[in-house]
Amino acid sequence: MLLTLRFSCVAILLCAGSLAIAQDKAPPIAASLDIPASDESLPGAGPMRRADWFKNLWRDRRSKWSEQVAQDQEAVVFFGDSITQGWGESMGDAFAGMKVANRGISGDTTRGMLWRLKEDVLSLKPSAVVMLMGTNDLEDKAEAETITANVKAIIAELKKHDSQMPIVLCQVFPSSADKARPADKIKQINQQLAAAVAGDPQITVLDTWTLFANEQGDAKAEEFPDLLHPNKAGYAKWAKAIRPIFATLGLLENELDTFVPETGFVSLFNGRDLSGWVVMPTTPDQIKQAEKWKSSDKGAPPWPIIKERTELTGKTSSPDGRYVAKNGRLIVTTPAEGRRIQQLWTSQEFPEDFTLKLEFRATPNADSGVFLRKPQLQCRDFPLAGPYKQLQQFKSGEWNELVAVVKGGSAYCTCNGEVLEADFKLPETGPIGLEGDRGQMEYRRIRIKIGETRAARRFER
Repeated sequence: MLLTLRFSCVAILLCAGSLAIAQDKAPPIAASLDIPASDESLPGAGPMRRADWFKNLWRDRRSKWSEQVAQDQEAVVFFGDSITQGWGESMGDAFAGMKVANRGISGDTTRGMLWRLKEDVLSLKPSAVVMLMGTNDLEDKAEAETITANVKAIIAELKKHDSQMPIVLCQVFPSSADKARPADKIKQINQQLAAAVAGDPQITVLDTWTLFANEQGDAKAEEFPDLLHPNKAGYAKWAKAIRPIFATLGLLENELDTFVPETGFVSLFNGRDLSGWVVMPTTPDQIKQAEKWKSSDKGAPPWPIIKERTELTGKTSSPDGRYVAKNGRLIVTTPAEGRRIQQLWTSQEFPEDFTLKLEFRATPNADSGVFLRKPQLQCRDFPLAGPYKQLQQFKSGEWNELVAVVKGGSAYCTCNGEVLEADFKLPETGPIGLEGDRGQMEYRRIRIKIGETRAARRFER
């Protein structure tokens, strides 16, 4: 018995020593699951709520989570307020196969989230973090600068914890002036947040404001019955918007695409790498176009100048990572700057008549394009980004089919069977290209039917 006690004491001392070492390396965490009694010495700035109902909710949810730390390790953490909490513990089962943890507390502010970040989020060693926050600060009269500063502090802690962990920053959803959340204030916050994280490749900004806002910039009653919280339709829309980002991060949709082209069609993209595709030097005309754009619009996006042709045979991404081949998808990733003009081309030109078919999926307000020989057919999140806003068959956040039938110097172009362009003028020859501007665009099942077999030999390798 004495020997057993001695071993037990040694074990306890060893565990305590290990814990002390771990705590020395880790940033300090909140000492209590309760809300601090005052703002004194709290990090951040702005409102910290302390109504009785909120204190009880805060304690109940955080107490429950403190018991789930082990089981929620490496989950994708959704971090926010009542909008996040209202999605449910499994996020409505919208992301089957991906481990999730809901860390939303109804009524919470960005300062409250900063205070509880380490215990509620960092302790889980997340695979990724999805952030949606700031709307409650507005109700409590916080200025955009205060909200932005708190969000930046949260992001700094996330990056300090793991410099590679993906962060998805959702723009503050629209609401209503009747809810003390006017559109101009929300837009100001979103603009400041976008500027604060511009150029950071660890952060993907998701345009959830344009996704939900009506023409006046407010929430739509059919998706936000109380003009603040989404209903089932609103959450489904949010899920569709964010799912492509998870797929690009490798958190979802990792199965191989088994699609086989129709008889007579040849794949231009093998689904595994970028063989058959090339980054072309920027032309003098493009340089002039970029300079003209910049001179007339101070907010014009960057347009990098490419000096050398780069063949991408066997490569899974372009040199800067903007174009990525993953699990059957050719992805035009979200640029860290918010917008950046870039292009990818087939190494093959197509002087013959041909039919091009492909499928595309866009994040909210994404702007891309498909070059047919040379002219660009706009390929976007059409309902939000235009120009074809009246399409009836377009499926937002889902895969849509684009077909271009080229005869001579003209193309007949459709999306899900609806006409985009009936007489799209083309030059005699040229490659197929994909443009990137803003948001994320995915392409798959890119295939072509032409009169000769030389392209087939090249792209089937």
